[in-house]
Amino acid sequence: MITSEQEQLEQLNRDYIDAIQHSSIERFEQILATDFRCSNPDGSIVDRVGFMEQVARPVTIKGLTAQEVEIRVFADCAIIHASTVYTDEQGESRKGRYTDVWSKFDGTWLAVSAHVTRG
Repeated sequence: MITSEQEQLEQLNRDYIDAIQHSSIERFEQILATDFRCSNPDGSIVDRVGFMEQVARPVTIKGLTAQEVEIRVFADCAIIHASTVYTDEQGESRKGRYTDVWSKFDGTWLAVSAHVTRG
């Protein structure tokens, strides 16, 4: 059983990355706040519906892994910074970064914001 805030957020972070890699709309239905927003690498911002549409598309990357994960908790708010590594559709190794903001609603952590960059 996960007990500490840190452990809960570590698991949610792993779930988020796994849901991206496997296009798991079901998991995102559970962990995204209704007013979720995501800043994409191209500079666009999408709401929860737009993000879910992006995630539902066939995945073209492989081996998405989070590294250098830093989780900071401030009462009912948490910020997760991390880097990513993955293989693109041409078989090239790529890197990126993300910052996710989580907020606790009635005792449950939900993602409220994400910012993604790719190199």
